[in-house]
Amino acid sequence: MARRGLKGVKLVVSDAHEGLKAAIAQVLSATWQRCRVHFMRSLLCHVPKDQQSVVSAAVRQVFVQPDRKTAGDVWRHVADQLRPRFRKVAALLDDAEHDVLAYMDYPDAHRTKIHSTNPIERLNREVKRRTDVVGIFPNENSAQRLVGAILLEQNDDWQLQHRYLTLETMAEVAAPPETKINTLPQAKDT
Repeated sequence: MARRGLKGVKLVVSDAHEGLKAAIAQVLSATWQRCRVHFMRSLLCHVPKDQQSVVSAAVRQVFVQPDRKTAGDVWRHVADQLRPRFRKVAALLDDAEHDVLAYMDYPDAHRTKIHSTNPIERLNREVKRRTDVVGIFPNENSAQRLVGAILLEQNDDWQLQHRYLTLETMAEVAAPPETKINTLPQAKDT
């Protein structure tokens, strides 16, 4: 994608695949966000079924915090509270704080849309549903036309109806940082 012109990537959301993480850092120089949904599934695998709702509710308290600092404080507090009973869960929380909360560095309006891979998974399900109806395509071009039409339809939906990410809020993220030019003090006449 980078060779074809992709640039300006600020954040990539994925599961915790080590190869993806390395490529994101090396090729795109972007921040990596671990999908919250995948993280919660992995975390809850280490909790007995009858305790999963309690642990899940405790961790979800992190995600309703207004800013990164508060979320981090609550994250560490939850990890400390779970540590005596669920050592493995607390260790996973300790290791994943930065990765799971990376989305908190972005504008509040974006956070609900960038914390997980749900939008792309939903799109993939829609493509699969619509291509399964056809079954067997006569050639590769017909498959590309159908999938392309689905993707254009989804793009229009995101742009016009749901306003997935508005231009105004994207400007906050895309704006180059202000540079301050330090001037030398004027020499005094003696």
